[in-house]
Amino acid sequence: MSENDAPLIPDQRREELMRLLRRDSVLSVHQLVELLGVSHMTVRRDIAALEREGRAFSVAGGVRLVTSVRHEPTFASKVDIETAEKQAIAAACEPMLHDDMLVYLDAGTTTGALVPTIRTHAGMTVITNDFAIVDQLSSATHVEVIHVGGRLDHANRSSVGWLAAETLRRLNIDIAFISTSSWDIGRGVTTPSELKVEVKVAAVSSASESVLVATSSKFGTFGMYRVLPLRRFDRIVTDSHLPDAAADGIRDLGVGLTMASATPVSRREAQENDDSGGIDGRTLASD
Repeated sequence: MSENDAPLIPDQRREELMRLLRRDSVLSVHQLVELLGVSHMTVRRDIAALEREGRAFSVAGGVRLVTSVRHEPTFASKVDIETAEKQAIAAACEPMLHDDMLVYLDAGTTTGALVPTIRTHAGMTVITNDFAIVDQLSSATHVEVIHVGGRLDHANRSSVGWLAAETLRRLNIDIAFISTSSWDIGRGVTTPSELKVEVKVAAVSSASESVLVATSSKFGTFGMYRVLPLRRFDRIVTDSHLPDAAADGIRDLGVGLTMASATPVSRREAQENDDSGGIDGRTLASD
């Protein structure tokens, strides 16, 4: 066998796979089998390895490059999508909430799903830059609400910029729930909006505990501006559709990970499952 015909070692093969992806953006497993001259199993192992490193992202029947997000989605475009996943994420966050807490809710429909649980607690103070969350809590007179002010982002119904960040820097927050339109292992939490960066960083810096809440559909994408690496969060809560290799990559960072079933459970039901040792399709998968 000539030097040119010698089989590639795994690292060389994965670099060739990445070169092909940079050319074509998305490739099927069948195409990669033909292009690389290896088995389906080898291709799938290579995809899993690249996904664990945050360099590529598996799709049905193939793999794609981590993709760029150019614009933040509007509030109207996201309020009625992935509701089951958002409710599942909110249910997984229930045990983190208790009476007399100071909680930051970042702007977003995933963080907004936490409001019904917050309304059940006494002595709660909610700090937020989200006008929709303020609307939801306006009738909950037992909940103290602080809106951080700042520049209005009309499409996202939130406030952004240094004024909002400055308010957050002056507060001591028990737990901050941070949302994002894009996240991956290599770049962490990112955004296409420069004005959102300082607000998110200030919230995490002011909090004793920080939790990233984001649906798995946003994983494997990135925006122009870097916010924080994933290891900066104490825990990530997402839905159960996150690929296994990506979950392993997150755990490799030393970050707590909870993958919530799309059929949410209440805290009481989860406790009953824990007490009985039973696990069904509605329970939460975590590390």
